[in-house]
Amino acid sequence: MATNNFSKDDVVVEKRETLFQGFYRLDKLHLSHRQFAGGNGPVINRELFVRPPAVGVLIYDPATDEVLLIEQFRVGALEDAHPWQMEIVAGLIEPGELPEDVVRREAQEEAGVTLGRVERVMEFLPSPGGSDERFALYVASADLSQAGGIHGLPEEGEDIRVNVMSVNQALTAVERGRINNAPCILALQWLALNKPRLLARWKK
Repeated sequence: MATNNFSKDDVVVEKRETLFQGFYRLDKLHLSHRQFAGGNGPVINRELFVRPPAVGVLIYDPATDEVLLIEQFRVGALEDAHPWQMEIVAGLIEPGELPEDVVRREAQEEAGVTLGRVERVMEFLPSPGGSDERFALYVASADLSQAGGIHGLPEEGEDIRVNVMSVNQALTAVERGRINNAPCILALQWLALNKPRLLARWKK
């Protein structure tokens, strides 16, 4: 597999301007970058959606082999077949916050669940073609025997329904396209591949 040693030092940002500032920010960058054939390319313009880092957690009950997924309306899925998305619990990381603290808080706010063991799985870029968002994925144990109901913060317009299902049911929902957002798909597929090792660690 061909590789290179390109880094952010191989990008020259000539100008950066903020086009919009609201809850999120939209910047326009004028830049050039090193090319595979050698030298620098021409100056190009790229819009960049600037977002705080985010964290999400797949909540898993090892006693029942069930996962907790939340369901809520998402404006980005307005034209999708499923505007109410099935998701993992997630939230934005504020300056000075630890990702695990955010995970535990969001599990309470969005699902009414207290987490047990929490493990970091991976960090990834959901949409590097136009956004700088970084997403840290975690997996956590919890007793889901009493989980359910409607949750969220009314002052933030949240209307979140909790769904508890078997791992196989969740994976079937992925196959059928009912679950079609990247963090949830990645989390469930990771669990399917790593469940034996995860359970072995949690039994220690």
